[in-house]
Amino acid sequence: MEESAFNALAEAELTKIESALEACGVDMDIELKPGGVLELEFDNGSKVIINRHTAAREIWVAAKSGGFHFRPENGGWIAGRDGAELYALLSRVVSEQSGEQVVLSGGA
Repeated sequence: MEESAFNALAEAELTKIESALEACGVDMDIELKPGGVLELEFDNGSKVIINRHTAAREIWVAAKSGGFHFRPENGGWIAGRDGAELYALLSRVVSEQSGEQVVLSGGA
């Protein structure tokens, strides 16, 4: 995939993620930073960082429970390590770090 096509795809996905997070009802600060970085900060001071990694053509997630890499595949974003789906992983890490049950969907 060409760099410009990947960047457009990743930016669109980051916007969808931001919308899904804003709609989930969890009290957190969400900031979209330059360069394709989405930073979430929770009341307990913990953070989740979601960013595009153009060179690898992946979206990366950094959370207290670890780092995760997702590639575009069949209309979704799938982790190369274990086949996890991006929104399922985000649901888990946001739930863990916020202390509230969260279910995020890519269609949000």
